[in-house]
Amino acid sequence: MSLIDPILSKALAGERIGLEECVTLYESDEIEKLGHTANQIMLKLHPEPITTFVIGRNVNYTNICDVYCRFCAFYRAPGSNEGYVLPDEVIFQKIQETIDVGGTEILMQGGTNPNLPFTYYTNLLREIKKRFPQITMHSFSPAEIMKMKDVSEGLSLEEVIRQIHEAGLDSLPGGGAEILDDRTRRKISRMKGSWRDWMDVMETAHKVGMHTTGTMVIGFGESMEERALHMIRIRDAQDECIKNGYNTPGFLAFIPWTFQPDNTNLKVERKQTPEEYLKTVAIGRIMMDNIPHMQSSWVTMGPEVGKLSLHYGCDDFGSTMIEENVVSAAGTTHKVNIGSTLQIIREAGKIPAQRNTKYETLRVFDDESVTSVDNDFVMQN
Repeated sequence: MSLIDPILSKALAGERIGLEECVTLYESDEIEKLGHTANQIMLKLHPEPITTFVIGRNVNYTNICDVYCRFCAFYRAPGSNEGYVLPDEVIFQKIQETIDVGGTEILMQGGTNPNLPFTYYTNLLREIKKRFPQITMHSFSPAEIMKMKDVSEGLSLEEVIRQIHEAGLDSLPGGGAEILDDRTRRKISRMKGSWRDWMDVMETAHKVGMHTTGTMVIGFGESMEERALHMIRIRDAQDECIKNGYNTPGFLAFIPWTFQPDNTNLKVERKQTPEEYLKTVAIGRIMMDNIPHMQSSWVTMGPEVGKLSLHYGCDDFGSTMIEENVVSAAGTTHKVNIGSTLQIIREAGKIPAQRNTKYETLRVFDDESVTSVDNDFVMQN
């Protein structure tokens, strides 16, 4: 019997895994055994052989940022000639194009731009909802929310989140979590705030009734204990959301991915391997017993690894996004169209289904039909 066998048996029995046990799983090289257990847990939660995906668009409304993360190849400092803020009409056009190809979700994110007042965000959201009431605004990272608080002239964090929610923000993505431990955060982005700042935004969003997602980026040189702490801190926050009875499911999904160092100012010894990514996906499903969905992030590892992740605990293939500029700025561009997404999911032995941001199924592709969407329209995760 290996060291991880009793831990995996415990997880399969529905018991919670602790920090030291999580570290033991990370130290193991029995990746297939981890994946098998994670897959069994996923099947308990989602017994139907369905893998979901959402059609959305990533609108990077500004690249101006005053946080200066060492791992980011996308941002430009305030005052840079390469900095931009998209005109509202361009944003509206991008949303209309998304709706035209069957999209339901807009992931609007950008830098922490100190030149944009809080009213920029509330006015823009109101105009978007006025024109496109059917679109789901799954937008703005916790760092952007904290910048809104900074420029709001005295509003509390809760009031900022309430106002943008009322203006049209439907849910909050988990970007910027990186590693939820301050030792690593100080090393990679010391101005971005503590892990507690990130969590305060998420817990406040839950309090006002918004659902969110949790993310994790591995490969910064963090310890295995820091990875374990990251998962436990998200799990604990979900426990609090459930205990408090907020009108939200809290974290709907957990999405880990790997740091892409190309074109950034943060140099690491090596890039994370597909095996290390799959191990993190599996451990995430084993640890996150109170979060319903695990999402594949094939954009950083490629569609083939994304396909494998569907047997390592993932029940969701993420978003077939029309554009994405942050990860691609770091030299990673794995593009697929909707037809390819359906094919990849089917090759994994699953039935593809389009969902919305709340993980409600919109359409099941249970035959060989592809989609009415023009498959020459290239999309990205």
